[in-house]
Amino acid sequence: MPGAPRKPRPSPGPGRQQQQRRRPRAGARPASPKATPAVPVPRWQKRLKLTRRALALGVVVLALAVSFVSTFQIYVRQQQEMAVADQEIRDHTAQITTLEAELARWSDPAYVKAQARERLGWAMPGETGFRLVDDNGNPIGGGITLESAQRPVVGEDDLTWWQRLNGSLATADSPVRKIAGR
Repeated sequence: MPGAPRKPRPSPGPGRQQQQRRRPRAGARPASPKATPAVPVPRWQKRLKLTRRALALGVVVLALAVSFVSTFQIYVRQQQEMAVADQEIRDHTAQITTLEAELARWSDPAYVKAQARERLGWAMPGETGFRLVDDNGNPIGGGITLESAQRPVVGEDDLTWWQRLNGSLATADSPVRKIAGR
């Protein structure tokens, strides 16, 4: 009937569809792997006989190697810095030990007396002190000599101490004022 509405066909159940898919058609050949269209393989890939998976694995391994190399360099640098810091700690510890021993010696009154005699040329009450001098009048051995890079002003030694004090007070009373920029 041309004008009559069609009845919908019942759809086959899930089991029926799978059966229809599995059954080969009459006269059809079974599908083979060679039937799929071949993707052209580049020459370099043919020469190296690499697959895409092997190439991706190589790239990942290379990235990991670069990452580990930079991390290893940081590790080596930190180990060197730690070795330098440990050496500095040992040096400072030895210096502290030496200074503590010297401090202990200076807390002994006998050592202080011996140093005062040797370095400063002091003598105990009732002793006669003497100093050996060479032909030029310079002390031989012992004693501390103080030297300064500054030399006294010419003519300053001619003044007595109270004249120099008076000059210092006069200078302090009337300082020379310098104006900035001139």
